[in-house]
Amino acid sequence: MHNCNNCEECTKSKHRTEEEKKKINKRLNIIEGQVNGVKQMVLDDRYCADILIQISAINKSLKSLGNEIMKSHLSTCVVEDIKNDKLEVIDEVVSLFEKMNR
Repeated sequence: MHNCNNCEECTKSKHRTEEEKKKINKRLNIIEGQVNGVKQMVLDDRYCADILIQISAINKSLKSLGNEIMKSHLSTCVVEDIKNDKLEVIDEVVSLFEKMNR
């Protein structure tokens, strides 16, 4: 993503309540702990399969968080854009799904 401060793409934002931010940050802290755990496993010469299982758990955690943010995006930002006849948001959502499922 670029950051030119001149186009709508760069200036889009999403207001989140303090509760939403707290929930997202809590999940990110858990994911960060998982990643640090894998780093330690590598340093401790842990068995490859054990590390791979933890990496799989991290991937699932990230995917779950992404799905929650996508649900929020669809029910707030996308609905608002459609109400305002900004139908190009549909292309944006399609693109998001493609990127998330690569």
